[in-house]
This record gives sequence, C-alpha cells and structure tokens, in this order.
Amino acid sequence: MKNIYLIIFIIVIATSGCIEKHQIVNLSIVQEPDIRENDTAVIVAIAPVVSQKESYIYYEDMIQYISRKLGGPVRIVQRRTYQEINDLIQNNEIDFAFVSSGPYVEGNSKFGMKLLVVPEVDGKTTYNSYIIVPRNSNYTNLLDLRGRRFAFSDPLSNSGKLYPAYRLFLINETPESFFGKDEKGRYNYFYTYSHDNSIIAVAEQLADGAAVDSLTYDYMKNTRPEIISKTRIIEVSPPFGNPPVVVPKDINPFLEKRLKDIFLNIDKDEEGREILSRIMIDRFVNINDSAYDTVRGMREEIK
Repeated sequence: MKNIYLIIFIIVIATSGCIEKHQIVNLSIVQEPDIRENDTAVIVAIAPVVSQKESYIYYEDMIQYISRKLGGPVRIVQRRTYQEINDLIQNNEIDFAFVSSGPYVEGNSKFGMKLLVVPEVDGKTTYNSYIIVPRNSNYTNLLDLRGRRFAFSDPLSNSGKLYPAYRLFLINETPESFFGKDEKGRYNYFYTYSHDNSIIAVAEQLADGAAVDSLTYDYMKNTRPEIISKTRIIEVSPPFGNPPVVVPKDINPFLEKRLKDIFLNIDKDEEGREILSRIMIDRFVNINDSAYDTVRGMREEIK
C-alpha cells in the first residue's frame, strides 16, 4: 500500500497543475487563529522545512526542554509557508522561530529579523542544496532536467528554490523558461512546501528532479532510508550558513538572553545531549550574520 504522502501528492497533482495553491493538510496539528490573545506563553514558530507532523515530532522534545528551563509554557505554532512564519515574526506574534537561511535573509532585510543561534551538525555550521533525481533515471546534472517536471520546496527557500534558480540565472534561464509547460499549458514545476515532501515526490517519480536541503536529506537517510534509496544526488551546491533560530527585532532583551543561554548550553547536560542526538545536532552556537552573505548575493543578482 502506498504511503499517505504519495496519496496526498496524487490528489493535489490530479486536481491542479499548480500545487502551490493547495495546502497539504495535516489533521494532527491544530492551528489557532489568534496567537497572542490572552496567551502568556512564550510562543515558537516552526518553519516547514519538513512537513508539519514531522516538524512537530522533530522539535517537540526540545521545546519541552526549553519550557522547563524557562520555567513556563512554550507553545508551538506551525504554518504552511516560510512567508507566513516571517509575517508572524514581523508582527511580533511569536517570540522565536526555527527558520531557514532564505527566509532569514529576506526577513532580516525587510524588517530586521535577528539571529539568535544556529545548530552545528557534524562539526559544521553550513549545509548545502542537493539536486536529486530518481535513482533509476539517467540524469547527471541540473541541465539534463530541461523541460522535465521539477519540485521546489518553497518560494523563499534558499536550498529549495533560490540556489537552483540562481544556477539557471547563470545560463540566462528562469524556472519558467527552463522547465517549460506541459501539454495543458501549466508550468512543469511546483512547490511541495517541505523538503521531505520534495524528496518523496522524486522517490515516487512524481517529479523528475528536486532541490532539497542537505540536512533534511541526510536526516532522512537515518529515519526514512526506504525513501532515500529511491533517489540519488546529481549536484551539490557550495556551503551556506545553517538554518538559524531567530527572534523579532523588538523582542524583550531579557527573554532574548534567556533563550540564547538555554540554546548555547543545551549540550551541557545529559537530557539536552540526548535530545540533540535524536535530531542529529551537535550543539547550538553563535554565528556571524556574514555567514549568509552568499545567500544575499544570489538573491540580489536574481532581482
């Protein structure tokens, strides 16, 4: 029996050639329409690097740990797109968020989103964009995918949209011109709104290729090897600064310091190390904003 992800993709693709107009609904997560009203909890938003249920599972233990260290409740909110998370930060509706490098650069430029810390993974504070294809295909690089069906993760994603778009920009192409349209006049690319969904789309051959976050891909090697085994990597980008933890520009300075101290010391006790080990993070560290200059440069050139 095919997994639920495949069923969701087939339904969406069958009903529209433009996936970004439809939400991949996860009924196990309930999102409250009013975030701050009568709510004294510290609120964290989780960007959809992976699908909502997987994100909740991935971060749940860490959020409970942070709550205990703060001595009060921490509530998780989730949204479908990076832009929605950025809007929450800009409007001071949340206190901190786990985002990706593309949304951070966008938010920092537009409304002063601030770096808090970044995860160190395998001794590095960088990650890559992987261009992946089905294992049994004969594609060897991005250029082989001209006119084929391609999965982007999110319009604001660095690894899942900006980098491959920049690769095309360098050869005077755009996603529209390079991937073209199908027989019904619909563009041959779509958005999955999470990197794991993009990987699954390629594994199940719903897409001929995708651009995905190396951290998610490598994490799924351990958690979903049966999916990864159906794909292969044909290109690896230069390194980019890891997806950061961020805070609003006008965050309470005391809360900002408390959160930073908790993250920077989570690897110092046994419980924290165990939580980090389960999600394949070494520790959290400070990083200079210049780590994201490469992303800024690509973004500005394409504009």
